[in-house]
Amino acid sequence: MEKRRISRILARADGAAVKRLADEIKAVQSPVIVKAPEKSLAMIRMREPVQESLFYLGEVIVCEAIVDLAGKKGVAVLMGDDFDKVLDMAVIDAACNAGVFARYDELERLEREQKIQLEKERAMFLKTMVSFHSMDSEVAP
Repeated sequence: MEKRRISRILARADGAAVKRLADEIKAVQSPVIVKAPEKSLAMIRMREPVQESLFYLGEVIVCEAIVDLAGKKGVAVLMGDDFDKVLDMAVIDAACNAGVFARYDELERLEREQKIQLEKERAMFLKTMVSFHSMDSEVAP
């Protein structure tokens, strides 16, 4: 499973689910905190749709942490200030880098749940979507 996908799943997951996965790793391994969770600012980069040029929308508060597990580093950055979740995400990242993470089935289950929830939200938004038609096509009496 690629790292981007794992990060996306963990970022969207409930903090309790991420903690359970990290606790399983901590029960067997001993992660060392290299950089304790702390707040930082990150620039939000957007792509302008017409000319497709990049611009910076503004800054957002992020939380970041770095851990070491069996000589491999794990890094996590998360929007907001959830110190516990970002530390657990870094532990999972380090376990993936060290090759000792074995709960990919749980990540896939979380991803399925997230997709179902996202589809429900999209269906709810589609009900409120307004369709605008041009009045030029109408024939005046």
